[in-house]
Amino acid sequence: MTEDVERGGNGRGPRKQAPRRKLMMSEILEQAMQLFAERGYEGTTLQDVADAVGLSRPNLYNYVRSKEELLVAMVEATSQEAALTLRAVRERVDLEPAEKLRTLVHTLVMQRAEQPAQFRTLDRSEQSLPAEIAERHLDSRRAVLREVTTVLDEGVTAGVFRPLDSRITALSIIGMCNWVAWWFHPAPAHPAEPVAEQIAANALAMVAQVDERRPTAPTPLGAVALLQQDLDYLARLLREES
Repeated sequence: MTEDVERGGNGRGPRKQAPRRKLMMSEILEQAMQLFAERGYEGTTLQDVADAVGLSRPNLYNYVRSKEELLVAMVEATSQEAALTLRAVRERVDLEPAEKLRTLVHTLVMQRAEQPAQFRTLDRSEQSLPAEIAERHLDSRRAVLREVTTVLDEGVTAGVFRPLDSRITALSIIGMCNWVAWWFHPAPAHPAEPVAEQIAANALAMVAQVDERRPTAPTPLGAVALLQQDLDYLARLLREES
């Protein structure tokens, strides 16, 4: 009997319907994003969404009850997913800071390249988001910034990144990744993977410490050794001038 319930008896029960529902939700979300991008959140109705996916409005209610639900789904798929994925990378103990940063940037670029409409829609609709949804979106953006900043701080402490302002640097790197959603247009001859690799390499080049400035050990004594090199160089210049 349980087996019949799970299969729906006639093969059209919950287990069979779940994939179809997931596909329909994906289509509804995609059409909603396109409409939000073209008309704005306020200028789009649920009837517009229903028409775009070929459903009656009552049938659309079987999937979503309001425009706010569509925004929540977009925030979860775009902002919150990015934050959770980056946190998982940052927490990996098998990666050094440089590899963590490379992976963070590569991941963020690929997400923006693969879901550009979602990101652009949220970016354009930020001012009109309902307060609760706007707060969830902002929390996720802050989480993304926190993950990148933390990895930069780890790299500075380890002596592999230059001692830059980690917050400003993180915002610069994130902005570079986010902009992909606006300018990148995938094509068979122009896939996203090489773009993500190049931007990740650019991010590392922004922060990498030159080899001769890396301390022999990421300790105060290692920093003192570098300071001694600077003092020796300054003393040499002063001797030459005199």
